[in-house]
Amino acid sequence: MTNSSPLRWGILAPGGISTQFATGLQSAANGTLVAVGSRNKERATAFAQKFGATNVHDSYEGLANDPDVDAIYIGSPHTYHKEHAILCMRAGKHVLCEKPFAINASEAAEMIAVAQETGMFLMEAMWTRYLPVHEKIRELIAAGVIGDVRKLFADFGFRMGTVQPDHRLFNRDLGGGALLDVGIYPLSLASSLFGTPTRISSMANLGSTGVDEETAFILGYENGEMALCSSDIQLQTPWEAQITGTAGSIKIHTPWFFPSQFTLKIDNTETIYTLDYKGNGYTHEAEEVARCIAEGKTESAVMPLTESLTIMQTMDQLRAQWGLKYPME
Repeated sequence: MTNSSPLRWGILAPGGISTQFATGLQSAANGTLVAVGSRNKERATAFAQKFGATNVHDSYEGLANDPDVDAIYIGSPHTYHKEHAILCMRAGKHVLCEKPFAINASEAAEMIAVAQETGMFLMEAMWTRYLPVHEKIRELIAAGVIGDVRKLFADFGFRMGTVQPDHRLFNRDLGGGALLDVGIYPLSLASSLFGTPTRISSMANLGSTGVDEETAFILGYENGEMALCSSDIQLQTPWEAQITGTAGSIKIHTPWFFPSQFTLKIDNTETIYTLDYKGNGYTHEAEEVARCIAEGKTESAVMPLTESLTIMQTMDQLRAQWGLKYPME
């Protein structure tokens, strides 16, 4: 691609999250969907027809080797992220890999090593970081508007109800559980604010299939900052986040991971910021990938590879405290 031509996308595994990304891509100024790959040809064809892609592949290898594709969005279950990302990068394709980046830090390190070896762009699809609200919050924090940031409260939980052992959220073979599915959201927000924790205290309730259904964790950092977070797949939680500093606070309106508003409070004065997002919100991460690649970058400064790795390391430590190990590890 050039600075004036759109990034040509392929989608690997046309499931629910890929539908969200493809919908967002339709509103992107610098990207277009040209190809879809699935082991089910009918599924790939239906997805391609829905979103106007011209190239259909009945294998992931076919998609990875499509000469019309510049970058591939990986929407497969996270147990396959490493395999699929490496396949695509070795075929000369840039990669946007759905979160969580991998099953564990070891896999993430392998993916990063291949990206560095091949010179391909690689990024974890933590799409919320690119929303205008979160960009504005980072700007205010960097300017010292709320002083030194000391504490974060953030949750993400929903109730699945009846346990379905074969469902990806309950299946240990598919890396199931609350942490990797939704706990990564507050964990990633904490990482963006404070970096890598030096202390971790946590607990989890493991369900009948052995995955974490309810979690709570406190992360401590080098200068005493703290993040108090929770994630659940059997409890509907408020979906709230509050960032507190020495001079004020920021409350991100529900749902904090997909917001259009936040409240800045300094002393007794509250200011509400409203910032709309493009398309369905996923548009912003697609535009970030295209911008980075057009500029010759191999990673995004907003979601750098070293941070994706340290987030995986933190999740490894949390699961170790709970005694939760996946069969493939």
